[in-house]
Amino acid sequence: MSTPQPQLLASCWTSAGDVMPARGPDHSPLPIRTRIEAVAAAGYVGFGLTRQDLVRARDSIGLGTVATMLRDNGIRYVQLEWLTDWWTSGAARAASDRVRADLFEAAPILGVDHIKVGADDDGVPVGYEVLCEGFDLLADDAKSAGVRIAFENTPFTHHVKTTEDAVAFVTEVGNPNGGLLLDIWHAYRGGTPYATLPALVPEEIVFGVELDDGCPEVVGTDLEDTFDNRLPCGEGVFDVPGFINAVLAIGWDGPWGIEHMSRDFRRLPVRDALTRARDAALRCFDLAAQPRNEDPTRG
Repeated sequence: MSTPQPQLLASCWTSAGDVMPARGPDHSPLPIRTRIEAVAAAGYVGFGLTRQDLVRARDSIGLGTVATMLRDNGIRYVQLEWLTDWWTSGAARAASDRVRADLFEAAPILGVDHIKVGADDDGVPVGYEVLCEGFDLLADDAKSAGVRIAFENTPFTHHVKTTEDAVAFVTEVGNPNGGLLLDIWHAYRGGTPYATLPALVPEEIVFGVELDDGCPEVVGTDLEDTFDNRLPCGEGVFDVPGFINAVLAIGWDGPWGIEHMSRDFRRLPVRDALTRARDAALRCFDLAAQPRNEDPTRG
């Protein structure tokens, strides 16, 4: 299968420097201009940003200035994250709604395609029907802001833990403004064979794709493993070329998110980190374009 020259999107943590989700400071130590310019210099055409860094940029230089930086550096795709607790009530929902408002405010100004969301398990039980209703309402609300909602399944998610679960969830809700963020990490960790993806995943529900690599077994908790142990594409056991070909067979023709979170990666200068991640991903695209002797089913 021949592969077109991929468009790469640097997911938020790939350019954030020495910071990680849910541990320590909640924002990148790097100025947003430094990050945007580094992403563009490394050849990416997409840029990801967390709500925390978005708000810091908004309150310091303004969203209009950020939009100009993105445009001047040739960034064509913008991705925002992360929103959870969109199905809840009380204080948790009030906090979630503040995040929602910040992300929705920025979306039309920055030209955001989609916002990544999840259903993180904080120990509070929730019914599946409640999640479905909440996702439907969230997708409708996002449509009014001109942005789509991309659900990412994780092992620590209420009910929707695997790629199979996520496809069923998004399909059952059936809101055209709510789709799937298809992440190789969670496909592998959830035991989804890549060869099943073309039949499993309807093309129209895929709003984003993310690539990385990892070790065979989970190290620590699922959350620790997700945040600390990702590898550049092709340096682990995930058969990234096989995943790429499976996603191409679905019909995906959008940007490929490159998402890295690891202790070693966070210590690198941002330009070195972005270059290493880019080169590793491009090698996997080259391998994906070569004939394969066997049907890739790992994942």
